[in-house]
Amino acid sequence: MIAAGKIAEELGGKKILHRNIKSFSDLRDTVENGLPKASMKYVFRSFPESNKYVYSLIPEGTYKKRKSTLSLEESEKTERIARVIATANYVWDDEEVAKQFLLRPHAYFKNRTPLEIAFSELGARQVEELLWKIYYGLPV
Repeated sequence: MIAAGKIAEELGGKKILHRNIKSFSDLRDTVENGLPKASMKYVFRSFPESNKYVYSLIPEGTYKKRKSTLSLEESEKTERIARVIATANYVWDDEEVAKQFLLRPHAYFKNRTPLEIAFSELGARQVEELLWKIYYGLPV
C-alpha cells in the first residue's frame, strides 16, 4: 500500500489540505471532516479535460454550488483517485508514464482505462492490484 503522505501530496499537500498528513489516521480524519473543494481539482490537474473527471466524481451543478468543503462521499471518492494516482506514480517512477498508463485502455479491464475503473472502490482495488503486480514483476 502506498504511504499516506504520497496520497496527501496528490490531494494538494499542506497547501490545500492545511495540515501535514503523516499517517493514515491523519488522512482518515481529513477525509472524514471533508476535503477542501480545491483538492478535487488538484487531483486531476495534469490530466487533459480535467473537468470531465471532476464531474464524473460529482455532478457539475453540485460542484459549482459546493462551497469550500466536499461531503464525506465526495471526499472518499477524491481520496480513492488520489491513492490510485499516487500508486501509479510510485510504480512507474515517472508522472507522465503513470498518467499514460491510467488513460490508456487496458485489456485487463476489458479495454476500459484504469482511471475509469478506479472511480469505484472495487475498481480502484483492481487497478492497485495490477500496479503492484507490475511493480513486483508478477504475471498480469
